[in-house]
Amino acid sequence: MKTNPKPGEFQLNDKRIINAWALFDWANSAFALVITVAIFPAYYVAVTDDTINILGAQISNSALYAYAISASYLIIAAFSPLLSGIADYGGKKKFFLQSFTILGSIACVSLFFFRGMDQLWLGNTAFILAMIGFAGGLVFYNSYLPEIVTEDKYDSVSARGFAFGYIGSVLLLVANLIIIQFHDLLELTEAAATRISFIMVGVWWIGFASIPFRLLPRDPDGKPMERLLHRGVGELRKVWNVAKQAPNIKSFLLAFFCYSAGVQTVLFLAATFAEKELAFGAAELIVVILLLQIVAVLGAYLFAKISEWQGNKFSLIAMLLIWIAICVTAYFVQTTFQFYFVAAAVGLVMGGIQSLSRSTYSKLLPKNTKDTTSFFSFYDVLEKVAIVIGTFSFGFIDQITGSMRSSILLLTLFFLLGLFFLARTSIHPAKKKVIAES
Repeated sequence: MKTNPKPGEFQLNDKRIINAWALFDWANSAFALVITVAIFPAYYVAVTDDTINILGAQISNSALYAYAISASYLIIAAFSPLLSGIADYGGKKKFFLQSFTILGSIACVSLFFFRGMDQLWLGNTAFILAMIGFAGGLVFYNSYLPEIVTEDKYDSVSARGFAFGYIGSVLLLVANLIIIQFHDLLELTEAAATRISFIMVGVWWIGFASIPFRLLPRDPDGKPMERLLHRGVGELRKVWNVAKQAPNIKSFLLAFFCYSAGVQTVLFLAATFAEKELAFGAAELIVVILLLQIVAVLGAYLFAKISEWQGNKFSLIAMLLIWIAICVTAYFVQTTFQFYFVAAAVGLVMGGIQSLSRSTYSKLLPKNTKDTTSFFSFYDVLEKVAIVIGTFSFGFIDQITGSMRSSILLLTLFFLLGLFFLARTSIHPAKKKVIAES
């Protein structure tokens, strides 16, 4: 198979294309782990003042960091539906995937120059742009799934993507931590070693992404380029009209929105909970993060197998019940060992629920759907808005009660609502298709 094939020049279920698609997850998941979870948040708090004056308002550095996350998700949520509609009509799916990846990786490398308060504007701007690059690219990445494999392989291939992402991000995180831990041997300060990790993430991201860029199908030639803004809005309107008349798509998206608010909030704030409520040190937090990632690989494949046995709906309901149990258990956690147990459970269902949500949505799309990017933009925007609502709710309850444990209990409501809407969704098993693999 030649590189960069045109539409129609490749066969569905081609192993090289599948692995190339999954390798993009390997490339960009390093940002999700190293920058948004493991290293950058602590660095940001360490090099900035506890209280920062912003236009006369006194804002804590941790709050400002949270606002930067919210700003990036709100921006991409506002623009990704329009961009994806334009991408579908104008045939620019790979173009946008590459553009967001380049933006994110360059912004990530730029974080190297963020040393403290004197570069605060640079740190915030580069972080927001990197987040936009990461989140924006996922819309187009996800939409490739129904175009490269048959429906019976959605679950396993989706799980492969998440597994590649978890493994790759852990490998880079370990390399970053070795450099930071042994910075004296490299004649570096700890801060300099930390900033080098930001360069490593950016280079890793764009470097490995170049492989799927060569192997994934290229954008079709000859599509009209005039009035793309108008056409993009028209594509979104068509998708909305389809969704209004498809009860299963509507109910699943409502379920996905509700439980994503819980899932993503846990992932963003688990380390903060451990640090504030259980006095975890940096080394213990790193162990938690690595535990989450490693177990998530097993979870992605485990629940894909359960789905093959009992169907997607059964598998998703089982995971939501586990998420509810996790939230209730976390409320009572008092020891390090207990939290490790909860973290392992989070990892188990973290990989599975993200992987199966993506593949389940692919199964619910109307047959012979061509504008997959527009459909996935709705999916992606819902997740981003859910992140804003989930994290804001968590912080608000924490503020008025003075306890993050109360916030954890609140998350059970999101999972219960997800169960309610998922129960109203009919998900038919994929029909087996016999298509030769390359």
